[in-house]
Amino acid sequence: MTLHHIEERLGNPARRIAAVRAEIADTGTYRHTTRELVFGARVAWRNANRCIGRLYWHSLSVRDRRDVRDAEEVAEASADHLREATRDGRIRALITVFAPDTPQRPGPRIWNEQLIRYAGYARPDGGVTGDPRNVGLTAAARGLGWPGGPGTPFDVLPLVIEDAGAGPRWFALPEDAVLEVELTHPEHPWWHALGLRWHAVPALANMCLEIGGVCYPAAPFNGWYMGTEIGARNLADTDRYDLLPFIAERLGLDTSTDRSLWKDRALVELNRSVLHSFDRAGVTVTDHHTESRRFLTHLGREERKGRPVGADWSWIVPPISGSATPVFHRTFETLERTPAYVHHPEALDRARGVAPRPADPAAPPPRSGLV
Repeated sequence: MTLHHIEERLGNPARRIAAVRAEIADTGTYRHTTRELVFGARVAWRNANRCIGRLYWHSLSVRDRRDVRDAEEVAEASADHLREATRDGRIRALITVFAPDTPQRPGPRIWNEQLIRYAGYARPDGGVTGDPRNVGLTAAARGLGWPGGPGTPFDVLPLVIEDAGAGPRWFALPEDAVLEVELTHPEHPWWHALGLRWHAVPALANMCLEIGGVCYPAAPFNGWYMGTEIGARNLADTDRYDLLPFIAERLGLDTSTDRSLWKDRALVELNRSVLHSFDRAGVTVTDHHTESRRFLTHLGREERKGRPVGADWSWIVPPISGSATPVFHRTFETLERTPAYVHHPEALDRARGVAPRPADPAAPPPRSGLV
């Protein structure tokens, strides 16, 4: 409350703080005003140590859906979130905030790590068709009755949503809510026949938005992709799509020794494909060189305002050509500040398709609805 009043120049916060304390004493929690919610969501992005794109934190649009608790309504509003964020490829930074946890009732939970994720089908031979990261959630969705998709490497998973009135349920995302980009290459015509694709909006869905002690466990939010997130991680990591050996073979590279730098060359071409394809499709994407410079601009702005910026070096430095970017040559301090987006352990379990263990009945009850 104090931070909000200082930065928004709202005067002395004493009266508002007194009202909040009285509400907590009466109900165990309190309700943010719409203005407080918007400020808290934006500052949580500003405080995100792992995000390189924070220059735009003040432009985050906030959809206040704190009236929504039912799983079906959450699914419908999440599809609306994707439509509003996508805008035919002109991606906008957006968050939708659903009902918070209270002492009387927990808020809804979205199991999916992101609103759009691709299924991972475990095969009898031990391999995976699709994204290995999502094997557990895929199995959980099928256990809930989802029949599965066509069986391609890029089947969009349904949303798995849990509310206080029932266990988890699955909800298919409407086709018009999911924009995907087919990956081609600026020089290799055969690339298109590989059938590679990726979705346009990276909407994180299972992190808790914590503002002033109140937890909003379902608050999907997105910016836009930096190309390396797709080309150097999602499609290239050995525990994800692991495409580098395949791409290197198609490029005719010598994979018999690492000294040929075949991995590096394949990685660059895969990332060129991502940037080329998104640009060709008219979908917002940024590159790691541009975003690194913008992050230093963000640092300068915040430092001039007297606000220290926390950053996790291992996440801020891009996964390719790190030393060619200016953020590589800086050191950063990881600062845990609130408001914040937080990964709770049980949310990580849900993303793996594992229902959290029931609370220990012998454990003391929580003191309130506050984090």
